[in-house]
Amino acid sequence: MKISEMKELLCAEILCGEELENSEVNYGFGSDLMSDVLAYVNGRTVLLTGLINTQVIRTAEMADLTAIIFVRGKKPEQDLINLAMENNIVLMLTKDTMYTASGKLYSSGLQGIQIDC
Repeated sequence: MKISEMKELLCAEILCGEELENSEVNYGFGSDLMSDVLAYVNGRTVLLTGLINTQVIRTAEMADLTAIIFVRGKKPEQDLINLAMENNIVLMLTKDTMYTASGKLYSSGLQGIQIDC
């Protein structure tokens, strides 16, 4: 799914990375636990989270995430946005809850990360 499609589905605002709107994302993952992101995610994934600290960007950088969507209308400080720009990570903001945003993306064809039982 293209980032531009996610933007439309979630009525999201792009905070940085507009030039990457046509980039493809293969998976979605929702979490506020960055340890889970590091354990289960790698590459071409969008992270949905309510955390708005720089640790989110550092984790995204390590996991090679394409984009981050901040849920519940949480807007990060400019230093976090600048850090994302330095790392070519798209940041978006939606007013949807994590559950609702995840459901919209999943029902529109974005796959979730498979975690073995």
